[in-house]
Amino acid sequence: MSVHALLENRIGADGPALIQGATGASVSWRDISLLAGQWEDSGLHGPVGLVLADPLAMASHFVAALAAGALVVPLNPSAPRPEQETRLDQFGLRALVTDAGSMPMTAGGLETWTGTVGTLRRAGGPPTGSRHRIGRSLPAEPARTSVLMASSGTTGTPKIIPLTEQQLLATASGVVDHLRLGPGERGYSPLPLFHINGLVVGVLSALIGGSSIVLERQFSRRSFWPTVEAHDVTWLNLVPAILAILAVDGPSDLHGPPAGSEHSPASSGRVRLARSASAPLPAAVQERFEARTGIPVIETYGMTEAASQITANPIGEPRPGSVGQPVGIELQVLARDGSPAEPGECGQVHLRGTRVTRVYWEPNGSSGWACRPAVDSAGWLPTGDIGRIDGGGYLFLVGREGDVINRGGEKIQPREVEEVLL
Repeated sequence: MSVHALLENRIGADGPALIQGATGASVSWRDISLLAGQWEDSGLHGPVGLVLADPLAMASHFVAALAAGALVVPLNPSAPRPEQETRLDQFGLRALVTDAGSMPMTAGGLETWTGTVGTLRRAGGPPTGSRHRIGRSLPAEPARTSVLMASSGTTGTPKIIPLTEQQLLATASGVVDHLRLGPGERGYSPLPLFHINGLVVGVLSALIGGSSIVLERQFSRRSFWPTVEAHDVTWLNLVPAILAILAVDGPSDLHGPPAGSEHSPASSGRVRLARSASAPLPAAVQERFEARTGIPVIETYGMTEAASQITANPIGEPRPGSVGQPVGIELQVLARDGSPAEPGECGQVHLRGTRVTRVYWEPNGSSGWACRPAVDSAGWLPTGDIGRIDGGGYLFLVGREGDVINRGGEKIQPREVEEVLL
């Protein structure tokens, strides 16, 4: 399976593939296939930064670049300029593809291209008299890297994570199987497209399943339910922060009508589930959202190092408080002494599998990269998350390593306190 082959198979599909919720504009898989041809003709290989504010343009160029075999780096189009400058050097970018809606970047020494929905055009090269920026030589790896992303960790310098096309597609296939996506399904994902969730769970799952996805530049609680209804959405790709906003009681024009009313988002039977990921989902938030909308929430767990999804609750068999069971990946919880934890015993979560990155890339001077192992000698990646597995194989996360509060020798996980407060 490859993105190029998937696009070829989708060329004759009827209807839109990607839709912008705010405007209703759309593109088809055929449109993206034609855009992939422009990427092939451009000669862009990478690393190429994608800095596109228009979600349709961002998603289209991401898929087209993968199909053309380029190495891309999705970047935040609204990031402050100092952060953008850091990213240019951190990723050793050779070129930028950007649009008018993105914050202007100082791309001294970089080839720049303009990316719109359906077009890729050369905008210019290094300014006259400037030193041309030479990209770093790429590491010699057995598998060709397709995407570079920075870890979303909240402490320390972000790690650069290389992911292959096969890792991305394998994870997206797991999402398709888990959510039972196919033609006729339409997702709604107001999540940023410079994070792994929006790209894999939202965009690539639609490509594999032959379904469609509604995208937004950012979440808006005022337009959320009207957009869901207008585009006949069948499933939601959300995060706990959004679910918490939608679960709050308030005017119907802001938060959606009560469950069971004539215009309830669940009353039509089209929205069959909301998928939650990217952060722990407080039980109180889930209960309030489900009570208000009648839409079941499927809690999942993922990370960039595993190309997104790691575990998910089975549809129809969720376990409250759990992030579910492993999906196409090996998972174990290790106690402090490194031995496998007993059922119900807390320890650090470790992952292993072909979808898990084996190395982190680190800049090695101005001309090269160094690879640092991400996994141990047995192939296990430590996540830094603390959790426990019950007798049924369901994972429960309780916190992050280092976040534990030690009160008089008693170990307290902050999340347990937060759940009570909520």
